[in-house]
Amino acid sequence: MAPLIALIGSWLVLRMAGLLGIDALDGWQPALRGGLALMFVLTGVAHFSAKRRDSLIAMVPPRLPRAPLLVTITGVLELVGAVGLAFPSTAPVAAICLALLLLAMFPANVSGARRQLKIADRPVTPLVPRTLLQVLFVASCVAAAL
Repeated sequence: MAPLIALIGSWLVLRMAGLLGIDALDGWQPALRGGLALMFVLTGVAHFSAKRRDSLIAMVPPRLPRAPLLVTITGVLELVGAVGLAFPSTAPVAAICLALLLLAMFPANVSGARRQLKIADRPVTPLVPRTLLQVLFVASCVAAAL
C-alpha cells in the first residue's frame, strides 16, 4: 500500500505546487511523472533494504533462476527509471519502460500472493487488490508517457 500512498500523495503535493506557480509542475502530467518517480525510488530502494530484500527474493517464482540477481536488476531498473522520469526529454521512454517492467515483475506479485508470503513481516497484498494496483500503476506510467 505504501507505493500507492507515495504515488497519490506526491502527485497531489506536486500538482498543488504547480497550481501555486512552479512552472515545471504546472500540469497533471509533470506532477504524475514526479509522483511515479517518488514511487519507484521507494520501491527500488526496497530491493536493497536489509529488511525487505529477502522477502522480495522469496517472491520470485521458484521456476526462475537466480532470484537475488533478478531482484537486484529490477531494483536498479526502477531507480534508473525514476531518474529518467525527472527529465522531460527522457520521461516518455522511461515511463513506457517502467510500465513494461511492472508487467514483467507481476508474476512475482502473483507468486507472493498465492504463497501468502510476507514482506518485512507484513502479508503481501492479496491477488485481486494487487492486480488492481498493478493496473493503476501501469496506466499511470502510460499516462505519464503521453
